[in-house]
Amino acid sequence: MSFDVICFDCDSTLSKIEGIDELAGRVGLGEEMSRLTDAAMNGEVLLEAVYERRLSLIRPDRDSINWLADLYIEQIVDGVKDVFEALTAPDKELHIISGGIRQAILPLARYLGLPEAQVHAVDIYFNEDGSYRDYDQESPLARSGGKAEICRRLLKSQGSLVMIGDGKTDMEAKQAGAFVIGFGGVVDRPVVREQADFYSAEPSLVSILAHIL
Repeated sequence: MSFDVICFDCDSTLSKIEGIDELAGRVGLGEEMSRLTDAAMNGEVLLEAVYERRLSLIRPDRDSINWLADLYIEQIVDGVKDVFEALTAPDKELHIISGGIRQAILPLARYLGLPEAQVHAVDIYFNEDGSYRDYDQESPLARSGGKAEICRRLLKSQGSLVMIGDGKTDMEAKQAGAFVIGFGGVVDRPVVREQADFYSAEPSLVSILAHIL
């Protein structure tokens, strides 16, 4: 099966970390945030029920986001660079669709040769001194069903789309008519294993290539 638009989640798919949990760990809230993240990724609670709560507790400043950006690259999943190189073709459009923080994900996208316009994530805003102010509360990616919304927009201009990710929010892309690949190489979630059209628990992302080329 070949796809025109290929979309990747970021956390636990392109990078081995969950960005929000790393930021929480930095301010001593790691355990509590991990529980909230897991609940949202397993579909036990709606994303919007935890999104604002997590950020208002952590209040990540500009320095934290720069630190996280480096960590995303440092903890890249095996085979990601190879996958992006293999998919670089004039007839293929690659995107990152993530509920993570856009400013932290952009350097990873640059590292993979992906233009900024093809990174869909949640912007956060800082005060002049670099302290946390707010996040983009209008972003569809801060609520359930948001990934399906972005996929619908991308499908308008192209023929077929595949979404690759590790969480329940990635499975929602099916609502937009996307083919969904569950990647369990970092975190193996039963709900994703059940709902994905194809599932890989291999540690390297290269394991999905045969299903999208």
